[in-house]
Amino acid sequence: MTTTAPRLGNALARLLILAAALLGTLLAGAAPASAHAALTGSDPKDGAVVATAPKEVNLTFSEQVAMSPDSIRVLDPAGRRADTGEIRDLCSGSVVRYGVGLRAGLPDGTYTVAWQAVSADSHPVAGAFTFSVGAPSTTSVALSDQAPGGGLVGALYGIARYLAYAGFAVLVGGGAFVLACWPRGASVRPVQQTVVRGWLTLTGATLAMLLLRHPYTGSGKLSDAFDLVGLRTVLETKTGAALTSRLLLLGAAALFVAVLFGAYARRTDPKEKKDLSFGLALGGTVVAAGIAGTWALAEHASTGIQPGVAMPVDILHLLAVAAWLGGLTVLLVALYRAPSVERSAVERFSKVALGSVTALAATGLYQSWRQVGSWSALTGTRYGQLLLVKIGLMAVLVGIAWISRRWTQRLAEPSPGGADKTLVADDDLGSGDDLGAGDDLGSDEGPGADDDPGTDESPEAEGPDGGSEADGPGVSGEAAGSVDPTRAAQLARQRAAVATARRKRERDADPERTGLRRSVLTEAAVAVVLLAVTTVLTSTEPGRTEEEAGRATASGPAAVPDRPVDIRLPFDTGGVDGKGVVRLSLDPGRTGANALHIFVERPNGKPLDVPEIKVALTLEAKNVGPLPVTPDRIQTGHWSASGVQVPMPGDWKIQVTVRTSEIDQTTIDKNVKIG
Repeated sequence: MTTTAPRLGNALARLLILAAALLGTLLAGAAPASAHAALTGSDPKDGAVVATAPKEVNLTFSEQVAMSPDSIRVLDPAGRRADTGEIRDLCSGSVVRYGVGLRAGLPDGTYTVAWQAVSADSHPVAGAFTFSVGAPSTTSVALSDQAPGGGLVGALYGIARYLAYAGFAVLVGGGAFVLACWPRGASVRPVQQTVVRGWLTLTGATLAMLLLRHPYTGSGKLSDAFDLVGLRTVLETKTGAALTSRLLLLGAAALFVAVLFGAYARRTDPKEKKDLSFGLALGGTVVAAGIAGTWALAEHASTGIQPGVAMPVDILHLLAVAAWLGGLTVLLVALYRAPSVERSAVERFSKVALGSVTALAATGLYQSWRQVGSWSALTGTRYGQLLLVKIGLMAVLVGIAWISRRWTQRLAEPSPGGADKTLVADDDLGSGDDLGAGDDLGSDEGPGADDDPGTDESPEAEGPDGGSEADGPGVSGEAAGSVDPTRAAQLARQRAAVATARRKRERDADPERTGLRRSVLTEAAVAVVLLAVTTVLTSTEPGRTEEEAGRATASGPAAVPDRPVDIRLPFDTGGVDGKGVVRLSLDPGRTGANALHIFVERPNGKPLDVPEIKVALTLEAKNVGPLPVTPDRIQTGHWSASGVQVPMPGDWKIQVTVRTSEIDQTTIDKNVKIG
């Protein structure tokens, strides 16, 4: 029965174009590295106008962050530093809060707070906001528009991250493929080169990330990559420790590779080889898990909910990815560059790939639940959208792998002559350096060798005495070889070319072998795109975190205990002297008794007396209020009330009614978080 290998070239091109289009759509306009920690509150709040300069500025985050001495900078209207540079850790329980002290005697005006930190999952986060003392003013502060972790440094760091994942997959998956599926591959030079290149890629990418880490999370200047002070600072962070540990483990991985392609490849005694194989498998698994752990300990898995479960799951996920994609890479190299690959090796890898896919499905399901958290986040956040693309690519990859498995099963069918089938590679077909005793590649004197046209071994090419006509009459072939080595070398090259052409015809006549090569090549191409999506996914804010930060921001900035709630409310009653600003302060801004101070000012900032001013507090979420407050006049433009009760925490609406004449009045309001 004749089978025809499917033509996957056009399908592969269409698939890659579609994947690239989806990826481009999702990433269009995206920042190079999304922030994984979000600012959920500040004191003073963004845009607030306070009567007197605060003693410090506090920032509240959605998750733990790493701060440096310059992480919080407060700049006056002229752009000069107004802070003391001393970062205070105000964290308490689940509340992540940091502050910086301000210098005494700050003049009125608008101040800019610029902050930059590093999330617990190693990604930079930055932002800025303003507040005013006394009254708003113009400011000359100009901040960079570059996103944190962006620019040239961000692009180089992202490339290094991708290469690190790829190198890890080839190193670990290639070693596993040789040990578990194809022991003879340890002596095949293209396989050796592929695994060694995986080690070199991972090592080089790790070194690059270590050098780029300081400018990536700081200045963004490539020249700072060689700042020794910055490098020392990086080494003291969690990410720096993870990268350093990875380099140390790569030293052990180098020893593993040396033994695998050295002592193991040269072993001939079955018992010795089995013992060494067990030792390599055990040691290699420990080293591979350790390298995978450097990602788990420094990135997504180490933060958020259930880190104790998430980190082992993440390690298992990375190992499964490496076993599948790395093994696939080495198989592809073997199919195209090694002299031959036994059918049994492909069958064993098929089983390994099936186990890897099962592990990926289980661990990926848990990771998706942990990082996304809801159906709305799956479709409404960038992380969820990228995850859907990854799932789609995984489904395509599994489908192509199923096709590869079908070709493998067809190859497993016995040939008419009863001989075991061997997969012949495209290149180096005439080389016998790495051939095993069981390779069925054919020889130069095999059947049909003399039937190929174009050789100089045909009777017409020989002289009457058996020599070549070009050598002259009466000269034997042996004499010709000794007399004319150039001619002998030419004949040898011709015979090799004929043998190679014959083997290629034999290979091309076997559709199962051709189909397997094409399907494995397509798998590898899709895997490249999948790895790129995964790399972007690991540098994108998880959907669960994004939604939680959004909810926290939407509910309003949290008030800080023992700090007043200060708001500024412009008003216009429409009459004479009907325009102005109400500045309201609720001290200490928490549940229980509070002192209320109200200042009424003209647009030029001078105090304004009004006939009447009233205040009401309403908690609409609990149907509480309005709770009326009638302040007492203290002096021109100043009213106050003591013992103002706030019965419970929540998002309170503060309404202020201002009457500027017998008939002109207006009511203004603003929501604030109290408690």
